[in-house]
Amino acid sequence: MQNPWYKRLEIEWKHFAVGDATCERCEMTGDALRAAIEELRHEFAPVGVKINLTETLLDKTRIAESNEIRMNGTLLEDLLAAGIVSTDCPSCGTLAGERTCCRAIEIGDEQYEDVPAWAIKKAAYRALGVSL
Repeated sequence: MQNPWYKRLEIEWKHFAVGDATCERCEMTGDALRAAIEELRHEFAPVGVKINLTETLLDKTRIAESNEIRMNGTLLEDLLAAGIVSTDCPSCGTLAGERTCCRAIEIGDEQYEDVPAWAIKKAAYRALGVSL
């Protein structure tokens, strides 16, 4: 592994929440994000990279930002050259009390309503300037 250019990885994850509840796709992204961070901490500990996760809880007026991940200030989809689409989210609709669409990510020919751990890790490496 090459020595990373950055010594910190600041991750911000935004997601819609009502009280302690979030939608199913955000919950799955959160689980994948925490698992990916755990693996990344082990992988980058030998070279001294510190990883910090900040969760930003959104109300329904900012639902368009829900399930957004930034790494060192850069959107995950920009790090992966991925696309963003909006898809119906019944789980958010239940929380919001109205029909709601949320962000989904397109990587290659695949669409993901929740962000998979492998994509989070790949984006993290890129955010740190590390070649895979």
